[in-house]
Amino acid sequence: MGSHRRLAPSGFDRGSAAAVGLLSVAAAVLGAVPATAAPAAPRDDRRAEVDRLHTEAEQATEAYNKADARTDALRKEIGTAQDSIARQQERINTMRDALGSLAGAQYRSGGIDPSLALLLSADPDEYLDRASVLDRISTRQAGELRELRQAMRDLAQDRAEAAGKLAELEKGRKAVAAHKKTVERKLAKARALLNSLPDDERAGYERGSRSGREDLTALAGGGPASGRAGAAFAAARSALGKPYVWGANGPSGFDCSGLTQWAYAQAGVGLPRTSQAQSGTGRRVSLSEARPGDLVAYRDDASHIGMYAGNGQVIHAPYPGAPVRYDPVGMMPVSSITRV
Repeated sequence: MGSHRRLAPSGFDRGSAAAVGLLSVAAAVLGAVPATAAPAAPRDDRRAEVDRLHTEAEQATEAYNKADARTDALRKEIGTAQDSIARQQERINTMRDALGSLAGAQYRSGGIDPSLALLLSADPDEYLDRASVLDRISTRQAGELRELRQAMRDLAQDRAEAAGKLAELEKGRKAVAAHKKTVERKLAKARALLNSLPDDERAGYERGSRSGREDLTALAGGGPASGRAGAAFAAARSALGKPYVWGANGPSGFDCSGLTQWAYAQAGVGLPRTSQAQSGTGRRVSLSEARPGDLVAYRDDASHIGMYAGNGQVIHAPYPGAPVRYDPVGMMPVSSITRV
């Protein structure tokens, strides 16, 4: 699935708590489904509907992760801007104090016109605009005052930009919340449909819901294309059996792009958060050239991604309820294969 947030330095996914809360909400919704619901659709139709809902949930998760990654970036930018603004304000205060001390000393000694009190004004532009006053102050003072004026202009501009980023951050938070609700709704409905299937069919679906599609097990084998691809592949294999947690990028749970991002991070390679962005991070290769560690993106919108494992298989995080596992590379339409 496509792509929350940056990889936390601690290695622990910040999305885990939110994902657990999501699954709790989904469970509550499922528990509220009345026992006397309308007649169930045919089993094949229900399985097709589950697939459709999982696909739509993946697409919504891609949007969620993209919005969440943007809000994370904005938080960093705003923090940096606030630090810079504080330093600028401190510099301005120091400059004003220095100019004020100089003006006061000169005034007390009778060497300067009282109009230099304007140096302490909150609006240096007003002072400089009075050309008739400029010849009453020293060249040094004029230069320092111009420097103060420019510093104040820069500060005002930085403050305006920070305010714009804060507004964008709030907009992003609302988008993240909306995408989260969409994912919750679709996953709860998919789980309800799965629960309506007989036990054996539900178990078969959860073991490998896509294994009935085109099986390309005869394609490409061989070792990883590079040392880092091999290290990423080894990391992905170590995650087999870990739960799918939407919005999570490990190490205790993963969504699809979270798994590939985390695996490559273990190899010292930084990947973007979304599956769409990851599919464009390297060199495209054909399916017949695929090697372990290559990224396999699915559907035209690249809303799902996995890692090629050799022998016509991929390792991926499929959907909620299914752990990280192997599936045939042809489990759904492949849109691209990328060698990082």
